Amino acid sequence: MLLIFGLGYSGAAVAALARARGNTVLGTTRGTPGEGQIGFDAAGPAIAAASHLLVTAPPDTAGDPVLARHGAAITAAARGGGLRWIGYLSSTVVYGNRDGGWVDEDTPPAPSGPRGQRRVAAEAAWAALVADTGTALDIFRLAGIYGPGRSAFDDLRAGRARRVARPGHAFGRIHRDDIARAVLAAMDRPDGARRVLNLADDLPAESAEVIGCAAGLLGIPPPPTIAFADAARDMSPMALSFWADNRRIASRKTRTALGLSWRYPTYREGLAAILLEERGQHLRQQSEVGRT
Repeated sequence: MLLIFGLGYSGAAVAALARARGNTVLGTTRGTPGEGQIGFDAAGPAIAAASHLLVTAPPDTAGDPVLARHGAAITAAARGGGLRWIGYLSSTVVYGNRDGGWVDEDTPPAPSGPRGQRRVAAEAAWAALVADTGTALDIFRLAGIYGPGRSAFDDLRAGRARRVARPGHAFGRIHRDDIARAVLAAMDRPDGARRVLNLADDLPAESAEVIGCAAGLLGIPPPPTIAFADAARDMSPMALSFWADNRRIASRKTRTALGLSWRYPTYREGLAAILLEERGQHLRQQSEVGRT
């Protein structure tokens, strides 16, 4: 059984793909549990029964919330031999600022701010938990997540998209569906030790390029270009923290280890697929209305 701590955007995609291929999946929730869900605080029996565990919940200022609540139960399951694999969804923020240079899975973390420091601490805590247990641990370092319902299309339609110009400042991205595919591939190919896997597509790109591409696919004019210095004046501290780091993420070693190619190797394929899916859903909705 696969137990997922956190059925958010990425966790729900992993759960759906795992169920589609026949896996038994339970996910935790802080709210009222629905089908296939269990309360976060009541997850003890599920931990004892799980063969695979995926953690999507980010750390907060107090540390990793899953370890804080269930660390003892997870340690017992790992030492007992029933829990064979743990996956932890971390972030490429751990690499910090590299002034546009490339990093890969062997690059030591060098976080430049509190978010990255918390991630590094959480990764280390999970590594300490599985030490000498025989349980495999995969640390997935995710670039910027996008997909249906969370893309440049949504920002453009909502009127909040800004084409911020900062030449040479590139961001890495990964489509939600490639995250799910990579997690299941890692489950199928455990390494038996701590492994770092970078989930980032093959084309780091400037934010303005992505907004422009999305606008073109929608057939609308792109927003006017804004210099970063001007845009930064009203950015939130969180937004500024994203712009503080400039790095390019390589993932070739990850794809080789998992025997995987990205379905969406660049944002161009990813955006085109999202738009096609949206239009297909719209046509189905229109068809259903026509039958009523």
